[in-house]
Amino acid sequence: MSHPETAASSPANTPFHSGEQAVQQRVGVLEKMASRGQLLRSFMPDQHREFFQQLPFLIVGSIDREQQPWASIVTGAPGFATSPDAEHLELHPHVLAADPLQQNLAHNAAIGILGIEPHTRRRNRMNGKVEKINAAGWTLKVDQSFGNCPKYIQARRPALIEDGAAAAPVVHRTEQLDAAMQNLIAGADTFFIASAFMGKPAAAGERQHGVDVSHRGGKPGFVRIDDAKTLTVPDFVGNFYFNTIGNLVEHPRAGLLFIDFAGGDLLYLAVSAELIWDGPEVAAFAGAERLLRFHVEQAIRVEASLPLRWGEAELSPALAPMGSWQ
Repeated sequence: MSHPETAASSPANTPFHSGEQAVQQRVGVLEKMASRGQLLRSFMPDQHREFFQQLPFLIVGSIDREQQPWASIVTGAPGFATSPDAEHLELHPHVLAADPLQQNLAHNAAIGILGIEPHTRRRNRMNGKVEKINAAGWTLKVDQSFGNCPKYIQARRPALIEDGAAAAPVVHRTEQLDAAMQNLIAGADTFFIASAFMGKPAAAGERQHGVDVSHRGGKPGFVRIDDAKTLTVPDFVGNFYFNTIGNLVEHPRAGLLFIDFAGGDLLYLAVSAELIWDGPEVAAFAGAERLLRFHVEQAIRVEASLPLRWGEAELSPALAPMGSWQ
């Protein structure tokens, strides 16, 4: 069944919540983005539905009982995600050992999905809620569906391997970054960030809550380790939706996921976040629009957890003019 596009947004009819609009206003794009609200749909276009179905992994954002967002990855042979209709995505994934997503899945739980194909630099997002859940998987009902440009994605191709599920995983849990965690972050050119909008009862007609998960890419080392509890990251120009930044304005907590693409280690971080809008630190990093500073509250590293291995990365050409911390 085909779906008409949503009518163009106005201040009284917008898919952007108060935090997103506040950031859009701050950077001078509020009126422009109001006219682009139709790009955020309440259904998945056919090309998105087909795209999700061809992927061997999805990035998932969820939120725990303490309202802490987490970023996760689920895997499976292509076809583990299917779309029976434009409003639903069915997942039959392998949820990995020690992944916080296992505790956060529940009926009506808010979930963010990022489908990303790094070697083609395609990515699409879907935010919604768990409509059904059982031992085999879960069904998501779409709240928002939208595409993203290929900026800042490093082109690397994933391949599924035997996951060694019979072996108990080695899990490291800390409240600050140990040496192995810092080594993984120090060489990272990619991470994923989950954030949440908890809503405000007084905001009549506004989206009341939701979770989003997004990609961040940069030159290796673009995530600066300030100390064992603190990370600083440049934020580059994007699509002006400000889904992540707008969420952080309203709910300054995030979940970060770092992947060891060669060895399969996964690092999950629960952080509080602050935004550095301007000043000498921002000016010193070429291409940075602002900085994100993350304060680590919880860290989980699972050794050789991911049943994917990746080819060599081709850095995004969009990163050529961007600076570094050196």
